[in-house]
Order: sequence, then C-alpha cells, then structure tokens
Amino acid sequence: MDFLFPPRCVGCGGKRKFFCCSCQALLPRLHPPLCVRCGISIVAGTLCSGCKQKSMDIDGIRSPFLFQGAVREAIHQLKYRNVKALAAPLAQLLGEYLAKNPLPAEVLVPVPLHPRRLRRRGYNQASLLARELARLSSVPLIEGVLLRLSDTSPQTKTKSAEERQRNVTRAFSCRGREFEGKHLLIIDDVCTSGATLNACATALKAAGAASVWGLTVAREV
Repeated sequence: MDFLFPPRCVGCGGKRKFFCCSCQALLPRLHPPLCVRCGISIVAGTLCSGCKQKSMDIDGIRSPFLFQGAVREAIHQLKYRNVKALAAPLAQLLGEYLAKNPLPAEVLVPVPLHPRRLRRRGYNQASLLARELARLSSVPLIEGVLLRLSDTSPQTKTKSAEERQRNVTRAFSCRGREFEGKHLLIIDDVCTSGATLNACATALKAAGAASVWGLTVAREV
C-alpha cells in the first residue's frame, strides 16, 4: 500500500513519511518553564494565571507541541479525514516526549467518545493514539471503563473557558472500581482549555484513582 499510495509529509508534501526529517525538526514545541498544572509555557513562577484562579482534579497536563502548523494539519487529517495511519507517527512523538519527561502512568486511558459520535465518525482518534502508545511504551491500555454519558458539543465550538467547563460537567462516568489505587494517564489529541481532561479526572478519582495526568499531542494557547 505504501508503494502504491506513499505517505506524504503533512508539512511539505514530500513522499515516504508523514513527517519528513526537516519538518519534524520544525514542529512547534512548548518550551519550559511550564505551568506545573496545565503545562502551558509561562514566563516565571510555577502556575499560570488561569490555574491560580481555579481548582482542578487533574494532577497535571502535558503536551509536546503547540496546535499549529504541521501538527494541526496532522491532527485534522487523523480526526476528520480518516487518515488513521497518522496515529502511529503521532504516538511515536508522544512516546519520545514521555521518555524524556516521564509521568506517573500504570494505565493509559483514552478520552472516550459518546457512542452516537463514535458511530458517526467510525473510530475514536484518542483510542488510536493510546493503542499505539501502549504498544510503544508497554504501559497497558484499558478502554470501556471510562464512559462518556452525554453527546456534548465539540469543545472547539465553545467560546470561553467557562462555557467549555459547563459543556463537560458531569459528562463522564467510571464503571466499576478497576482503576482504584492506580496512577492513570489520559490520552487525547488536543488540549484546548483542559476542561475535558479535568472532567475525566473527576470521574476517575471518584472511582478511586490515586492520580490522574493528561497527555495530548498538542495544546491550544
């Protein structure tokens, strides 16, 4: 299939790889110092202004890249254009980030889609990323325990952080006590405000999780 339909770099359009060496070197990265809670770049201190003003259940969120340029194009192709093969190189980038910046993770948990949206799209991009990352990292993946109860509007269509928070309040639930005492790492493609990841963490900690961190490919700022 690669011979007949070779992958094209999402940055420059060159053949053979989704990220050529030149474009991968130019991917827009988040540079320290980082907010210890949400993971965005800050000038000084330990918390950004947003995290100083609100309490969160999630222990922290990390993202290697800014949601710009080739990273944005790759996520859009994975999420909306059915280019599921992009899950592997994006997970590879996540694996490389984790190797250099370890997070407490006994289990990987993808952010779930509501069944109605899953039927419409045909797949969950967060699950594809988590499965590839589990294969690369040997950290086990558990799906089907964290559930999405309501088919909320996409976070990208909301206009403010407050609206995003309301949009996902009580949107998730955890079935059973499988995560009790475990250190969990939630996987998603993009972090917008952190509201979705935090809502997942609320449900997971209510089910007894010891800690919950979030890891996404990219971060909107």
